[in-house]
Amino acid sequence: MIPALLAQIGLPLLIKAVGAGLDHIDNPIAKSAAEGLKQVEDAVTKGDVTPAQILEANRHTERMAEIELARDTETLKSVNRTIRAEVASEDAFVRRWRPSFGYAVALTWIMTMGAIAAAIILTPLQAPAIIAALVNTSPIWGIALGVLGVSVVKRSADKKM
Repeated sequence: MIPALLAQIGLPLLIKAVGAGLDHIDNPIAKSAAEGLKQVEDAVTKGDVTPAQILEANRHTERMAEIELARDTETLKSVNRTIRAEVASEDAFVRRWRPSFGYAVALTWIMTMGAIAAAIILTPLQAPAIIAALVNTSPIWGIALGVLGVSVVKRSADKKM
């Protein structure tokens, strides 16, 4: 998706936009990157970077977008084949894994949040450490809830058919 966007707006505009954005970040690395992009922008303006080079960079970006689109298309085809196989399956578990997973995630979520609430109530001095430790569970919950979200959306679409 990003290469497609780059191909549409072109390299010079992108350099200017990203450089301006990075310049407003109070960080030495961001400032350095903004300065580097300013130098590239100046080189483009002066003609040190030729229009042919810019066209080639844009062509390369367009090609990257085509490759990314082809990859995404193949991924979606694979997911579609998998879901069709699930729906066609005679195995009860294969047909019911989505609701089972949903109930498992819900039960786990309730137990986790209940344990955290109890720990905070029973040991209020430890609340900041408990809440900070909760951040470490974000990747696990992000994946579980992401899978659950896709499953729910897909199941809703299946029911409309």
